[in-house]
Amino acid sequence: MEGSLAGKLLIASPAIEDSRFSRAVILVCTHNEEHAMGIVLNKASDEGPLSELLDQLGVDGDQAPDAHILVGGPVSRERGFVLHSEDYDSDGATLNVCDGVCLTATRDVLHAITSDAPPERFVLALGYSGWGAGQLEMELAENVWLVGEPDVALVFDPSFDTKWSRALARIGVSPDRLQVTGGRA
Repeated sequence: MEGSLAGKLLIASPAIEDSRFSRAVILVCTHNEEHAMGIVLNKASDEGPLSELLDQLGVDGDQAPDAHILVGGPVSRERGFVLHSEDYDSDGATLNVCDGVCLTATRDVLHAITSDAPPERFVLALGYSGWGAGQLEMELAENVWLVGEPDVALVFDPSFDTKWSRALARIGVSPDRLQVTGGRA
């Protein structure tokens, strides 16, 4: 799709009215005329460490990673989505999102994470952020989101509290300069 935002970052502006996305940084994984789907990169889940979730799911392996879990968005919170480096591919189930970042949502990637040869970098998100036809474009027109280029380091960095301000800085915007309302002429 021409004008697709797949592989881009959406950075929440103060104009966003949905508290679930306040100060959110989202990696857009797919975007076409019918829908858009992305993963929130900076909202830690209260699910506990990844190793506990893998134990609950019965995923055995040589290594039990002790990583945090993200809240990927409000849609399908019971489903897991793994953003990972390009060194893992699940035979047709892996989507290349942007240079250095892929998405896999099958159980196979969980087994790979606990294997002796896991993806070099990964993060698990529960749920995703989704938009219907034209919804994301409308939100962009309303200045709800700023758009930035992806940054692999930002995607996989566990410093969730600073991702929003760092994503803004990458596009040359200072958080203290953003306003919710416009001026009057």
